[in-house]
Amino acid sequence: MLGRPVAHSLSPVLHRAAYAALGLDWSYDAVDCGVDDLADVLAARSGWAGFSCTMPLKHAALDVATEVAPLARAVGCANTLLPADGGGWVADNTDVAGIVAALAEYAVAPSTVTVLGAGGTAQASVAALLALGVGACTVLVRDPARAGVVTATGERLGVEVTVAPLAPDADALGADLVVSTLPPRAADPLAGHAWTSRQAVLDVAYDPWPSALARAAGDRGAKVVGGALMLLHQASVQVALMTGEQAPVDDMRAALRAAVPDAGL
Repeated sequence: MLGRPVAHSLSPVLHRAAYAALGLDWSYDAVDCGVDDLADVLAARSGWAGFSCTMPLKHAALDVATEVAPLARAVGCANTLLPADGGGWVADNTDVAGIVAALAEYAVAPSTVTVLGAGGTAQASVAALLALGVGACTVLVRDPARAGVVTATGERLGVEVTVAPLAPDADALGADLVVSTLPPRAADPLAGHAWTSRQAVLDVAYDPWPSALARAAGDRGAKVVGGALMLLHQASVQVALMTGEQAPVDDMRAALRAAVPDAGL
C-alpha cells in the first residue's frame, strides 16, 4: 500500500485476510510514499506482486507505469500497479468496480447523480455512472477551476459533467444519489441539508464513521453506503488481479468487521 498519509489505511486488513484465506504466505505493508518518491520506491521493490495506491499517487501512478489498462486510461487515474511482462508496471483502476459493487449491495439505481469533489475518486465515480446507466452528473467543488481532470474523464467516457460550486444550499444535493469523495470531515457542513428518504448517499470517507454527512442523511431515511464497503470491493478486485485467484470476499468482510465493527458493513 503506497500513499501519504497511509498509516490509517484499512487495506492491509483486507489484503492480509485474503492471502491467509487463499493459503498464500504473502505480506502486505503500508509504505509511506509521496509523488516524488514513487519511482524509487517501485524500483526498490521490483519483485513485488503489486501495489495499491492511494492519495496523492493516483495520477502519478499513470506517469510511472510502462503500461496503462484501458479503464485506468479512460478514468485518468489508477489505484493499482501490477507487474508488467518484461519489467515495469501496469496501472489499473479498481475504484470503479468498488463503487459499483458497493451501490449494488444497497440496490441503488439512480436517475440523477451528484459527485462531491474532483480528485481521483471523483473521476472513478463518473466512470461508475456508465454501469449505472446514467449519462450525466453534477460535480460540486469548492473551486470550479480545479475540476478539469474530472470533466476530462466525462469527455473521454461520454458522460456529461456539469460543474458547480459546493455549498450547503446547492440544488444538486437533491439528486437521487450523492457521492462524496471529499476528505474526512470535509463534507460535515452539508449535514444540515434536507436529505430525503428517496435519496442515497455514498460517503467514501470511512474514518470517522458514521460521518456527520452519513448520520444526517440516514436520520432522514436516505440509504447510506459507507466508504468501507467500497474499500472492500475495490480491494477484492485487486486481490484477484495480484493473485490470479478469486478473492475471498466473505473472509475479507469478516476481517474488516472485526477491525472496525462500526464501519457500516
